[in-house]
Amino acid sequence: MARVLIIDDDAALREGIAETLSDLGHAPEQAGDVPAGLARLAEGGIDAVLLDLRMPGQDGMAVLRHLHEAGGGPPVAVLTAVPTAANTIEAMRLGAVDHLAKPVGRADLASLLARMIAAPQAAPAAAPEAGEQDMVGGSAAMRDVQKSIGLLADRETTVLITGETGTGKEVVARAIHRHGRRGARPFVAVNCAAIPAELLESQLFGHARGAFTGAVAERIGSFREADGGTLFLDEIGDMALAMQAKLLRVLQERVVTPVGGKPVAIDVRILAATHRDLAAMVREGRFREDLFYRIGVVPLELPPLRARLADILPLAEHFLARADGPITKAGGRALSPQAAARLLAHPWPGNVRELRNAMERAAALARRPVIDAADLGFLAAPPPPVAAPDDLPGAVARLETEMITSALARAGGNRAEAARLLGIHRQALYEKARRLGIDLSENRTEPVGKPDDASPAAGEKTK
Repeated sequence: MARVLIIDDDAALREGIAETLSDLGHAPEQAGDVPAGLARLAEGGIDAVLLDLRMPGQDGMAVLRHLHEAGGGPPVAVLTAVPTAANTIEAMRLGAVDHLAKPVGRADLASLLARMIAAPQAAPAAAPEAGEQDMVGGSAAMRDVQKSIGLLADRETTVLITGETGTGKEVVARAIHRHGRRGARPFVAVNCAAIPAELLESQLFGHARGAFTGAVAERIGSFREADGGTLFLDEIGDMALAMQAKLLRVLQERVVTPVGGKPVAIDVRILAATHRDLAAMVREGRFREDLFYRIGVVPLELPPLRARLADILPLAEHFLARADGPITKAGGRALSPQAAARLLAHPWPGNVRELRNAMERAAALARRPVIDAADLGFLAAPPPPVAAPDDLPGAVARLETEMITSALARAGGNRAEAARLLGIHRQALYEKARRLGIDLSENRTEPVGKPDDASPAAGEKTK
């Protein structure tokens, strides 16, 4: 049995969670705001904390900061109705065991408490400075990425970011840097595929004046430009073998030798990225095995956009607003239901980069306040035409039906996986399917006999 403190300003939700915790064999206690929660924590005897973020007065982050600045405390999990990239990353940086979106089902709550009670306490960490949200997307897949960023930000570990072209690997690298201890220091990005092999050594390590024909001035190189900060080696899989050997030596010794110059010590964190299968390249002899293990201490794989259905429309609206800029300050432009359906049906082989380009093109060519499907006619393989609904509720219902049936098909009928792809809780999927008349009993692939953590009965107590 664990003594669990629930800090949340929503009394009904606190009572629901407390009742569920009691049923699970734990001893719940409640606090309606941050001062009350901190006062109870000061008394001691609390084994775990379930923490809301948005509360009147001080927000939930104040609890995390207090606990870790004080050098410890019980494990904390954040439960919020408004998860964002910024608060997810900051919460994980500050030592949260997890960061979950409300509502949380009974089985999820039991699993969370099992992890929290066994979780080691995190070391203190300073909070990052407040800044605008740098990553758009609240799907389950992207929230996992955001949590990883929070865990990795203050580490010195080398991270290998993988994923298809256009998935946002540099965006993730910049987020790791910005939210970490080196955030105020330089971030230098080098695209290894864009620089000829014979020039990459000088680009990375620098050269002395007169080291070769054309070297009319000294160049310090990217490693020294990033000193104290982060060097991001993009498309490292395109680096020549000879250059790989030189890079490995630098990573091991933390010393660079400019072409024609003397060795110089460096203090740089390395982040690398590639869209290639480096493990296969190692087997084929096209990438050094020792370098592969050196840069891939922590692998971080980014999902393709087609696996992030819940992020497509928020990203599209974000890119549309950014492309319009000051032109449409008064309200901005919007997507029609037909345009939204077109975006959701497109496979996006170019991922987020392709979506950004599509919205910039639509913003440049369309003159109406609403972007329609016709404005996206340049997208390949348009879906078959369907009758337009007469009203907004009808359009929303058709769009939700298309998204749910598409997710179910891609998940092979697995409802939990379909809910994950949609970025919603399984309980919400059941409710939407019931309202829209979608039969979820077909092609069921979940194991029979296991408790359904997201059934309406299971989730009633934590609404």
